[in-house]
Amino acid sequence: MTKFIEMSLHPKVLQAVLESGYETPTPIQAQAIPLALEGQDVLGIAQTGTGKTASFTLPMITLLARGRARARMPRSLVLCPTRELATQVAASFNTYAKHINLSMGLLIGGVSFKEQDQLIDKGVDVLIATPGRLLDHFERGKLILSDVKVMVVDEADRMLDMGFIPDVERIFGLIPFTRQTLFFSATLAPEIERLTDTFLSNPARLEVSKQASTADSIEQQVVFMRGYPRATVDREKRNLLRSLIDKEGSSCSNAMIFCNRKSNVDIVAKSLKKHGYSAEAIHGDLGQDQRTRTLDGFRNGDIRLLIASDVAARGLDIPAISHVFNFDVPVSSEDYVHRIGRTGRAGRTGRAIMICTEEEAKQLKAIEKLIETKISVIDSLQFLESKTTPQPHPTTARKNKIDARKEKQASFGKARPKKPTRGQKTKPIDKPQVVGLGDHLPNFIAQSLQERKSDRST
Repeated sequence: MTKFIEMSLHPKVLQAVLESGYETPTPIQAQAIPLALEGQDVLGIAQTGTGKTASFTLPMITLLARGRARARMPRSLVLCPTRELATQVAASFNTYAKHINLSMGLLIGGVSFKEQDQLIDKGVDVLIATPGRLLDHFERGKLILSDVKVMVVDEADRMLDMGFIPDVERIFGLIPFTRQTLFFSATLAPEIERLTDTFLSNPARLEVSKQASTADSIEQQVVFMRGYPRATVDREKRNLLRSLIDKEGSSCSNAMIFCNRKSNVDIVAKSLKKHGYSAEAIHGDLGQDQRTRTLDGFRNGDIRLLIASDVAARGLDIPAISHVFNFDVPVSSEDYVHRIGRTGRAGRTGRAIMICTEEEAKQLKAIEKLIETKISVIDSLQFLESKTTPQPHPTTARKNKIDARKEKQASFGKARPKKPTRGQKTKPIDKPQVVGLGDHLPNFIAQSLQERKSDRST
């Protein structure tokens, strides 16, 4: 299949696809859509940014075009690991189902239960949810899952990382055994493979690229920081980050900056804004309204730099991201693949630059082993030479300090006059002859005889 028009999609779905400007499917779409339309279970493995979302939204809308959902009984279910990804999948359904009368519900945290209950009570054809919020509604007796005909698990490896696999297994037990299951992931860990063996029925395994691979359209680089003491390394990393952004110039139209910790996300965002950059933070501790506003601002260009935790590393489809900066080397090597996958999407080129300290060198080696690629390394000195000079390593600095102290003590000992030995006569010190009350008179008052004669003569 080389064109969407050659697929057996519903005519109104095809119309929406063409109106969106797409004619040719990506490799994962070309393989998954025909199989899904035939009702077969699909296990799709493809790197992020290859169009996995449309691989299940297009056939689902076609399959659900006929029929109507009953109250509290959705006809299909899509599980997503994060609110942002769930919101994006919902937007995809709205785009491709705009000419078909299908109802859609979104169950995510940060939104009141009352609004979501009202949607469920009306009946939805497509229910998109995060695992925790879905189970909350089920346990409250507001949701019946016995009519689900199509089940989708998106970004399954992220589910594993976030600890959602027990919830996913429980949800599988609540839906009919005869459903069709579409399972998509960028990587396939052993625990994920066990899940697919248990809940998928003779699935078609589609692997359009090797697991944990990065797109060829992304230029990767790592800037190595050497010799900075631990007490100042974070400050120097922020200085380096600004230098890297400035060096990229106008080519860095917008960028995502990833940190390992939420606290670092806030610190880096605050630092960038303080220095005049258009930047905002996004992480799991922020309210849903704020996260949505921030993402919308980044999409429409009001925000140039988005500083994020790994909550934004997967599934977000913002095609025009020019750069990805890793402020921290990710602890999990797979997260590196997902982070840099935010750029170089849909055939575009992108740049991924990572800052690495001496303590993170092992993590860098693990990433290179996973992606089977040697990342180009640049020393940070060429970026920071005009602004700061790296301090010696703590061990070296301590040794230099001890050596300096010894040298000072040695020189001080040589300059100190020797004390006379017992019985040795010392050379008397010449003192001026004092006129007045004797030697006990302070020098600033006493005058020598010669000084007084000199005063009289003048």
